[in-house]
Amino acid sequence: MITVKTLVFNPFRENTYIIFDDTRECIIIDPGCENAREQDELKSILQKSSLKPVMLINTHCHIDHILGNVFIKDTFSIPMLMHKLELPLLANSAQQGAFFGLETGKPAEPDSFIEEGDIIKFGESEFDVLHIPGHSPGGISLIGRQAKIAFTGDVLFQGSIGRSDLPGGDFNLLIKNIKEKLLTLDPGTIIYPGHGPATTVATESSSNPFLI
Repeated sequence: MITVKTLVFNPFRENTYIIFDDTRECIIIDPGCENAREQDELKSILQKSSLKPVMLINTHCHIDHILGNVFIKDTFSIPMLMHKLELPLLANSAQQGAFFGLETGKPAEPDSFIEEGDIIKFGESEFDVLHIPGHSPGGISLIGRQAKIAFTGDVLFQGSIGRSDLPGGDFNLLIKNIKEKLLTLDPGTIIYPGHGPATTVATESSSNPFLI
């Protein structure tokens, strides 16, 4: 059985996810922990649940989703994965941070790249990788088909979608990808977005004003 822990971090109220199964191996998605208090909160969750981090995955590389990358890599010595098309955003992270008044050091470097069709495996679990550009060029979603869960980053939210007016964004491409790759999932699939509460494919298919 897969368990999802949600931590809300940084001024952007970004959702950081810890996902684990009965083996206690876990992956960390989009660590947004900005300061020591938030870092300690994340470590506490791992320790109290006796979890073993094995992988860090970025759904995309906007600053609010990568603030904890260096901390996670330095603390747990685990590989960092992302889509190759996010490299320009990663390289521009200091400028992104400065725009919002955040001081960021040199970003953590990815250990490998993932793309559509890849399968993320940990413990007894696996997730399919979907490439869903439109919010950012290399945005990905992770789909646990058996567990009926999806981690969509800033692609799809409860009642909304990701911004497409940022560099590399494309509104028409975003809508196309959401409809063809996410709304075709099992209607009962729980959507865990990069911000805000969880929702379902059925709910967004029937009521999201951008998609109906």
